[in-house]
Amino acid sequence: MSAAAAAPLRIKREDLKPGESLCSYCTAKCCRYFALPIDTPATWLDFDYVRWYMIHGRTAIFVEDDTWYLMIYGDCEHLQDDHRCGIYHERPQICREYSTENCEYDDEACYDKFFETAEQLWEYAEAVLPPRKDRPRATGRISLPVLS
Repeated sequence: MSAAAAAPLRIKREDLKPGESLCSYCTAKCCRYFALPIDTPATWLDFDYVRWYMIHGRTAIFVEDDTWYLMIYGDCEHLQDDHRCGIYHERPQICREYSTENCEYDDEACYDKFFETAEQLWEYAEAVLPPRKDRPRATGRISLPVLS
């Protein structure tokens, strides 16, 4: 990969010339993960299931406008070294509908809640749910207790 492809020139949105695409200056954040809405956890069992998602590799949980999302990190298999789409003219509909108007180019994404580890999620559950004597406290080790 060339140095130019590794680090595109940074430009402000407002400095784009007419007809110029913001994608020409981006590292394709939108092609490096996907997020799916999940049910809002409300019980110990709910949080335990969400915690289970998080112990399966490169994942995170975020909350935006009261909707909880499971974020799964992984580059699109068609993302090229220059951060462009290798199947642009045949890309999926969800990619066609995506707009640079609200994309994460500016690094200004701020979620209502963001959990990068299962331990962070479990600590949050401990803070918002009533205590249960049979629940393990958040530690560096994850164990999934048998729930009754």
